[in-house]
Amino acid sequence: MKLIPFITAGYPTLDAFWKNLRDLDDNGADIIEIGVPYSDPVADGPVIKAASRQALANGATFRWILDGLLQRKGQFKAKLVLMGYLNSFLQYGFQRLATEAAEIGIYGFIIPGLPLEEGAECRAILDEKGIHLIPLVATNTPLERMRQYAAVASGFVYLISVLGTTGERQGLPDGVLEALRRARQAFDLPIALGFGLSHPSQLDAIPLPDRPDAVIFGSALIRHIGEGKPVAEFMQRWREKF
Repeated sequence: MKLIPFITAGYPTLDAFWKNLRDLDDNGADIIEIGVPYSDPVADGPVIKAASRQALANGATFRWILDGLLQRKGQFKAKLVLMGYLNSFLQYGFQRLATEAAEIGIYGFIIPGLPLEEGAECRAILDEKGIHLIPLVATNTPLERMRQYAAVASGFVYLISVLGTTGERQGLPDGVLEALRRARQAFDLPIALGFGLSHPSQLDAIPLPDRPDAVIFGSALIRHIGEGKPVAEFMQRWREKF
């Protein structure tokens, strides 16, 4: 199973972010989601909201993120994905963004809250540069809607395990197994399960044939980092399980 950690750019400090990014790469991350700090992250729970605000207070900007990634181009084994809110990308300009992201080697973008129909222009611009716009579906997304996403999707599928904001949960909510099975019917892409994952034991309730191809964890990792603990320690428990 692939491991996809999420880390907020510029948190807990500007320098520590780059170290943690490298440590994730050195400790088994297959894809790393880099969160673009935003002042009003409505889809995020308290841990990632606080991290985003701290990163902004530290001086993290979108320009700083892109410049830093360009300076480190080719240094990471893991694929890099930028995750952020639509306003951040619109203000920067999608054409300019796609050009610079391609130069850096960015694998894809995740944009919460961007509906399928409204993402057509963005998807086309990214497609021209060989960059994926990762689709997000949820436990309440019907099969037919998943198939509409599948017709234009690339990269991998982000299956949101809970309805609500990001944050750690103790178990998996009802509907996850059925959603995984629907996603398997609709998509030919790898399926990554995210939102609320904090420990590998949460997946024990899912039968082996139905388990996702990848897991995404953010809030638990951000909290771990905020407590001053090493990234390697957090990643070890996931690597030992998968």
